[in-house]
Amino acid sequence: MAIDAKLISAESVLSALGDPTRRTMVAGLSQGPATVSSLAGLLGITRTAVGQHIAVLEACGLAHSEKLGRVRTCRLNFGGLSVLQDWIDFQRATWERSLDQLGEVLLEDDE
Repeated sequence: MAIDAKLISAESVLSALGDPTRRTMVAGLSQGPATVSSLAGLLGITRTAVGQHIAVLEACGLAHSEKLGRVRTCRLNFGGLSVLQDWIDFQRATWERSLDQLGEVLLEDDE
């Protein structure tokens, strides 16, 4: 059975967002770019830990970072959110079709 690449991406986004620290990082980055040092201070964790969390967010398309000199700046990337939105839209459409079909069956039974 083939697995849709979008489902794999959605799974990685959901997995990344399952961690409260990464959710806080995404919320902070939604306000604008931030350095690793500022994120470390905000979260009360080491810069190394921030780097590890950013690596997870980058792998699933939720963040992007770049180093200029000695400063690494992180930004929110909407690619991962788009994949997640597509997955949610697909799930919603599937459930709505199923519920519509169930409604039709129940109406037929009432008649």
